[in-house]
Amino acid sequence: MGRSPVTLSRLRLGRLKVVRRRLLQRYEHQPLVSCLAGLYGCQWRRYQRSRVPPGGSCCSKLECASLGILIVTFALTLVLLYLWSEAQNDYNDFDWFNFVNLGFWFPWSMVLLVIAAVLFTYVSMLLVLAVCLLSEGQRLYLHWGHKIGILVTLTFSIVATAVLSDLWSGEWRTLLLSFQVTAPYLHVGGVLMMTALSWPVALHFFCISIKMWRAAVLGLFLALLLALYLVPLGMYSPCIKDEGTLGPAPALIGHRGAPMLAPENTEMSFEKAVEAGAQGLETDVTLSYDGVPFLMHDRTLQRTTNVQEVFPNRTKEPAAMFSWSELEQLNAGAWFLSRDPFGSASSLNKADQARSRNQSVYTLRGFLDLAARHDRLVIFDLYRPPIGHPYRDTWITRTLEVVQNESSIRSSQVMWLAPEMRYLVQELDPELQQTSGQMAPIEELQEEGIVKLNLHYSTMSQKLISMYAAVNISTNLYVVSQPWLYSLAWCAGVQSITTNAPQILINLSFPLFIMTPEQYRLMWVLTDIVSAVLVILTFSFHWWRERGLAFCASSRPTQDNRLYSKFRTEMSDVWSISSVHGPIGGRSPPLTPNLSVISELQEPSP
Repeated sequence: MGRSPVTLSRLRLGRLKVVRRRLLQRYEHQPLVSCLAGLYGCQWRRYQRSRVPPGGSCCSKLECASLGILIVTFALTLVLLYLWSEAQNDYNDFDWFNFVNLGFWFPWSMVLLVIAAVLFTYVSMLLVLAVCLLSEGQRLYLHWGHKIGILVTLTFSIVATAVLSDLWSGEWRTLLLSFQVTAPYLHVGGVLMMTALSWPVALHFFCISIKMWRAAVLGLFLALLLALYLVPLGMYSPCIKDEGTLGPAPALIGHRGAPMLAPENTEMSFEKAVEAGAQGLETDVTLSYDGVPFLMHDRTLQRTTNVQEVFPNRTKEPAAMFSWSELEQLNAGAWFLSRDPFGSASSLNKADQARSRNQSVYTLRGFLDLAARHDRLVIFDLYRPPIGHPYRDTWITRTLEVVQNESSIRSSQVMWLAPEMRYLVQELDPELQQTSGQMAPIEELQEEGIVKLNLHYSTMSQKLISMYAAVNISTNLYVVSQPWLYSLAWCAGVQSITTNAPQILINLSFPLFIMTPEQYRLMWVLTDIVSAVLVILTFSFHWWRERGLAFCASSRPTQDNRLYSKFRTEMSDVWSISSVHGPIGGRSPPLTPNLSVISELQEPSP
């Protein structure tokens, strides 16, 4: 016998009510919640449901303090990780600084990077677990082991940041420069993160009964979101350029040759730089005790030679106090393979490894002749010999004599950097490219005959570079080895850069992160609009659900005081409908009604 139209109508109406109730319900994901609570509070076996009552606090005062410290630790570890990851350009200097002070070689820069990444990952996971638990309406109980871990992470982040700020304060300028290329993408990431946080914020906002707290939560969230939306108004990046305004790529000058491919300041290193496409070569010049200019960056021979084996009693002695015959006895290449400062020695073939192992201290004359053969520009720092050295007062003229009379290089290929006795040098050789290592007013530079500036990359400024270029003073930045930093220099209009990685930068045919103003505005506006729509939908959904739950609760004789209603199986829902509307099809169900289920559902009769 078929069902009557009235019975079918009641059945459909009952099913619609079930669907509506399920939309309004907040379901318990008990296995997921248990897992989250186990990871956060280490309560795998002892965990019991502990939900937040309407308008109640998410945790005790101690747990609130722990959550606050967790957020602060997350922020500090993020700053440390970002700072040190962007400092990769100077890792080599950092490691050699530690070598000089500690007396042994170790890649401390990579160790610090790995530790910062591990600690940041650990703190980030705890913060994500806390947000997920709050989204499920759970109280927070952070395990004491995690509390200790957070305090250790916080202490490490503070100490590491303080030490880096004291010894390597210039890295903060590197961080500010990095924002000129990463800020547009960091903005997108920040907006996406705040958009995702709108779900737990909206969930708890509508459950807070105290109006002052509701206003504080909503005000703080909207203030942060609005600030993120408007951040691009204060952004500046030389890599946001109109089409056709990008200049030529900066010329590459090999820093002490190609130190990633061969021992620095050796013949092999400069040949590798030429092979890699470097248009210029950079080095450091010291005078031996008997007046032979040779290439050596450090004041001593300890780092890049085997002086400790050949002259064990003279390890700390200045390099300039050795005669050339003594310097010729030293090996200047074996250290490169044993210490592998850039982690690139293993990439060399066997022939190059054997050759690098047998490099000697290189003379200025040999260096200039090599540059002349390959028609390369040269630039070098010139160190004055210490007190008691026979050439302490004639070091400039002795070096100039090698450039003019003892080598085959043209004077116009030499960028003369030494500021001492500049007027005398100009008078003796007017064809030298006078180069200054300091920024100064244009009038002063022109008076000294300066045609090029050699500046640290942290002083990069598109405005100053353009100002100097307008009066034919080109700019060279040192030491630029990371592609992002090279791209920034390219966008800023730099004419040349000194680099440890000519073999890498030569392959960049276009700057990274470059876009037109129209493309940037489109990305910015679309990101903000999509985020605003999602946030509005999220708050609207939670408002609708809270309103629906309140309406359903007010229509029941017995209200559920908990924030979340329990999840019911589909069979329970169907049985509750059939029990309320009577027998279906004229037959009584064979099952006994579950009074406890019916009483909890409290479904009103139609």
